[in-house]
Amino acid sequence: MEFDINYLRGLQVLDSRGNPTVEVVVVTEGGGYGRAMAPAGASRGRREAVDLRDGGSRFLGMGVLKAVEAVNKVLAPALIGLNSSNYRLVDRKIIEVDGTPEKSRVGGNACVATSLANIKAAADTMGIPLFNFIGGFKARLLPTPLMNVINGGAHAGNELSVQEFMLIPVGADKFSEALRIGVEVYGGLKKFLKDSYGPGAINVGDEGGFAPPMRRVEEALNALTEAVRLAGYAVGSDVLIGMDAAASQFYEESSGKYRVDGRLLSHEELLEMYLDLVPRYSVAYLEDPFNEDSPAMYGELRKALKGEALVIGDDLTVTREDLVSEYLGKGFIDGAIIKVNQVGTYSEAENAVRRLLTSGGKAIISHRSGETEDNTIAHIAVGLETGIIKTGAPARGERTAKYNELLRIEDYLGDEALFQRGRPFK
Repeated sequence: MEFDINYLRGLQVLDSRGNPTVEVVVVTEGGGYGRAMAPAGASRGRREAVDLRDGGSRFLGMGVLKAVEAVNKVLAPALIGLNSSNYRLVDRKIIEVDGTPEKSRVGGNACVATSLANIKAAADTMGIPLFNFIGGFKARLLPTPLMNVINGGAHAGNELSVQEFMLIPVGADKFSEALRIGVEVYGGLKKFLKDSYGPGAINVGDEGGFAPPMRRVEEALNALTEAVRLAGYAVGSDVLIGMDAAASQFYEESSGKYRVDGRLLSHEELLEMYLDLVPRYSVAYLEDPFNEDSPAMYGELRKALKGEALVIGDDLTVTREDLVSEYLGKGFIDGAIIKVNQVGTYSEAENAVRRLLTSGGKAIISHRSGETEDNTIAHIAVGLETGIIKTGAPARGERTAKYNELLRIEDYLGDEALFQRGRPFK
């Protein structure tokens, strides 16, 4: 009885962009307490779960009182009395009550906050960390961070087409050292940008990365290379570079081409651009390099790269097990981004992760551009031992909340903590 849910309530709170989002609290008979908040993305795949918004004039139409009402009047009556530790049963009930493929009845935001609050309440009832509830007491692998330090695309107000330029600190023996390298390079980048472009260049975008007045992809990559050098490290050994192109955002349906650096590029020309950049800048990670309706191009790029860089799906795969399985099986991708709110429940995200890991793929646990101080994804990355996490620059509280929680987990594990250096990117 102590694991049975006896209290479940939703509340409207704010995310990192100042937009309303859904928070849910779950309490069990045994006194276990779980609280979770739904994040929100700026660049979204067409097939991901749909957030329920109020429309109208309040909060510029972005209010979530309808989703909160769905939590309190639809989900709560269905879930109270269920065993919170049987999280798959709880998630199945959420899916059943919603009854739509995109979680559009109660809202993906209501579903994800409820699902994550439930697993946190179950772990708290047991008196164990969430990562142990997820992965058992064998879970001890800390993830390599992907740190978005230059923002473009939908995440910033500059003219960069590519959405994210990331540091991957691989020359470390433990997570805390990798984080330190990232922080030091971030500091070097701040100095370089201020000296090169002026004080306005160190304004930050949605994910804590700088949003300098750049126009060309190579400008950003050159800046990262110089920042690594200024911090006393070497690109290619200590630090690798990653790019999230989010290419669906700069693909033009009318022309069938991509607008990059002020030019229109065909699929083939964009592929050649990537093949030129990867060896020159030690790019080890390419996410959403083509629009989501061109999955075969992912495969062409992967084949041409011959293992030099990971080709990763996000808008392409939207954390759905069926899409992950299809595109991994066809050899189109090396792995996929995992965002729980893309599918709406923890169980569905876990299914996608296990499919990836058992099939030799990479699973990258990820934040969203509209985030909260919720740190659940830090525990998911460790609990499922994915080896990689993507959670923004080492700045802004909603990003550092995840990094700080990983530091706490590393300290909790002590000598038992593992870290794979650069292995996930080989």
